[in-house]
Amino acid sequence: MEKQLDPMKDDLPLMANTSHMLVKHYTLDLDVDFKSQIIEGIIVFFFETGSRYRKNSSTDEEGCQSQFDETCKIRASEPCHIPVTDLSACSSTMEYNDFAVCGKGEKDTSDKNGNHSNGEQASGIPSSKNCCDIENHGSTDFLLVLDCCDLSVLKVEEVDVAAVADTEKFARSAKLTDASEELGNLRNQIVHELVTLPADRWKEQLYYYTRCSQAPGCGELLFTTGTWSLEIRKLGIRTPRDFPHAIRIWYKTKPEGRSVTWTTDQSGRPCVYTMGSPINNRALFPCQEPPVALSTWQATVRTAARFVVLMSGENSAEPVQLQEGILSWYYYVTMPMPASTFTIAIGCWEEVKQQPFTADVQTNSDFSLPFSQADLRWHEERCGHVEYPCRFQNPAARLQTVIPYRVFAPWCLMENCKELVLQLIPQCLSAAYTTLGTHPFSRLDVLIVPSNFSSLGMASPHIIFLSQSVLPGGQHLCGARLCHEIAHAWFGLAIGARDWTEEWISEGFATYLEDIFWARAQQLSHDEVKGQQELKALLRWRRLRDEVQNSEEELQVLRPNKENTGEVSESGASVVKHGLKAEKIFLQVHYLKGYFLLRSLARAIGEASYLASLRKFVHKFHGQLVLSQDFLYMLLEDIPEQKESGLTVESIFQNWLDTSGMPKLLPDQLVLLLESLLEKKTLCPRTLQCLEKTYKLREQDAEVRHRWCELIVKHKYVPGYGDVEKFLREDQAMGVYLYGELMVNEDAKQQELAYKCFAAAQEHMDVSSAKVVAEMLF
Repeated sequence: MEKQLDPMKDDLPLMANTSHMLVKHYTLDLDVDFKSQIIEGIIVFFFETGSRYRKNSSTDEEGCQSQFDETCKIRASEPCHIPVTDLSACSSTMEYNDFAVCGKGEKDTSDKNGNHSNGEQASGIPSSKNCCDIENHGSTDFLLVLDCCDLSVLKVEEVDVAAVADTEKFARSAKLTDASEELGNLRNQIVHELVTLPADRWKEQLYYYTRCSQAPGCGELLFTTGTWSLEIRKLGIRTPRDFPHAIRIWYKTKPEGRSVTWTTDQSGRPCVYTMGSPINNRALFPCQEPPVALSTWQATVRTAARFVVLMSGENSAEPVQLQEGILSWYYYVTMPMPASTFTIAIGCWEEVKQQPFTADVQTNSDFSLPFSQADLRWHEERCGHVEYPCRFQNPAARLQTVIPYRVFAPWCLMENCKELVLQLIPQCLSAAYTTLGTHPFSRLDVLIVPSNFSSLGMASPHIIFLSQSVLPGGQHLCGARLCHEIAHAWFGLAIGARDWTEEWISEGFATYLEDIFWARAQQLSHDEVKGQQELKALLRWRRLRDEVQNSEEELQVLRPNKENTGEVSESGASVVKHGLKAEKIFLQVHYLKGYFLLRSLARAIGEASYLASLRKFVHKFHGQLVLSQDFLYMLLEDIPEQKESGLTVESIFQNWLDTSGMPKLLPDQLVLLLESLLEKKTLCPRTLQCLEKTYKLREQDAEVRHRWCELIVKHKYVPGYGDVEKFLREDQAMGVYLYGELMVNEDAKQQELAYKCFAAAQEHMDVSSAKVVAEMLF
């Protein structure tokens, strides 16, 4: 039985067996009905055999058995039957740049719950039978597991890609054997050759994906749906290598599905959008959720003519009228991304047009950080990701300071966006380019989403959602938030976390870079930058302190899986620890703790060197999934002298990533923190009390305690006067100038403390020190 999880408390299961079969491309063909609040359509998967079976095909059958054993323990309990209908193949002649889309003629014969009710039981998988079905079939059938939730699956079938004209050229190297297996091997060979076409043939690849997705079916597949998964098998097929590598699924969403929100915009008009659900997109389409399932996609969406369809796609789609009142929109992506990053927003959005003139985006030498010769050498090296049309290898893209952008909003917010968002975007994009270099994505749409959006912003490939809350009150909040979301293009999207529990890799970097981008976008002076960033650091420190005091300890750990981070089961399935805890959505620990880690590293290394290391990291790891250690090892290799101060990957794990509570700083880091706090005009007693308690300042070395005493004196923190007295008595080599600080405030209690300490220590003080202190006091 599939494990039942408490959706308010437990971990998010990633059920897909990606080690056995790995999706490489999705083709979606969808109809959106606002009246019923249902998205209905077809999705075609193009698979590769998983890594376990590509390496050693001779062990397929033995390997499959262990996967079956695992899957049988958690299999679904809800049978779903198959309507016996056929897809009429589209016949059209298309060029590579002309992707025709076939309409659907399927008749919906399901009841309101999505279960087939045509009075004829088709070959679904009975819930009472073992999923491996050894007794009935004499062998164990391979089971493909997809992530799926809140969907009505109507039919699953194999796609006959061999029926598509000209695809035989993809199968010239196929070694076909007996007739019973010949066609299956041929189809899988065609899919393999298609998904592995070189990057410079991406247009041809998209063309054939479209053609193959419209090919006729060649046999229905058995399936069953559960709370979290869709399980599919083909009778007699025992290994992933022999399982169909192109399958088609008919399905429809449910109005209560948790991946999309049906609502109205600020102008009262209906809309639907993906709002960053904890369950990601599995209630929008069946998919492989684990981040390792990096795939491309293309999608055709049909809806009423008054609606605009925005999506994570490389192209700025132009609608095509299919019939009166119905428009079709087509988007595609050629950079492999996790399915969770797929984003769609459909509404009566209005495009905010540019003014007749555009403000000049400054990129002078004061504003820009020149790239070094090392930066140029990196661009000459080959990328480390799987092959795709990469902008980092495109000379024109590497020089593109500001990528093309558009802004959309409900009509009632058009003027606000024209005066604010439209003007800020080029400044923020230019600042990001100045800091990190090549933009990973070719264009950007920014959409002001409905007021029920639960965040200030969300970044996806080629599109950013912004809350209306960033619009009032001037540029600061809007500009800073834009910079944060733009930073996700590099950290979170182009570079993703291999283990989703390591959210700090995305959010910590975006929070840190937000300040860098925004300061450069405003073209602030050095002193203005320092003042703004120190103030933000103080505000974030207070927010982090409050969250640590008022949240569960287990939610404060940035690497909750610790040494097991990145590990998955034999099948590729895993869980996202605490992924379904409702309160986790609103916590900012991963943002703030990650930010302070990166800030401390930057201050230890020096900002210029640190940003150079970030650019190196981006160039080395874009298009890939990483773990914390990938960044930390690379950074520390560049600065080996830091090891002498105790800064190692292991110490960072121990003090920052693997523990709850406030970070345990190294002495030098504590000194930097306290010195930054010394620049603040006021700190309340409660803040100072929490500071001492959190970092156990009384137990630190003399350098740290000296700064602590300075804070006590500056802010007249009476409960800490005992610490000052002890320091002046026991650390005379460092305490001389504290006497002066006690006197300069002209505070009676502090001056009394200075006289008292000097009287007690004078007899034993060094003659020169005693003379200097006496001059301060008398």
